[in-house]
Amino acid sequence: QAQLVESGGALVPSGGSLRLSCVVSKNVLDRYGIAWFRQAPGKEREGVACISSEGTYTPYAASAKGRFTISRDVAQNTVYLQMNNLKPEDTGTYYCAATTYCHEPLLRQLMDYWGEGAQVTVSS
Repeated sequence: QAQLVESGGALVPSGGSLRLSCVVSKNVLDRYGIAWFRQAPGKEREGVACISSEGTYTPYAASAKGRFTISRDVAQNTVYLQMNNLKPEDTGTYYCAATTYCHEPLLRQLMDYWGEGAQVTVSS
């Protein structure tokens, strides 16, 4: 059983930056990759980025490439999503999830555990 808790969601202006954190239970990062998903109101949940259990493989969705960076601190049991040059279309609830493998594309049904989500709102 893995537990994941997101934090760092906020209201930011367009063009701003934000870093989300996902704290996971002990030893999860040794066994699971961690993905970030987001869901805008009325839309499907979509994968944004993932970092493998080795920390060496980091696929990104096209919408995130060049603006978002996923990283992790194993000692802190934390995975981060650094988001730069935010746009209003980045608004949504951001979830982290644990998966045995970072598939491309990231698919919701392949995730094993989920956090509760953090709200990100980008104002225009």
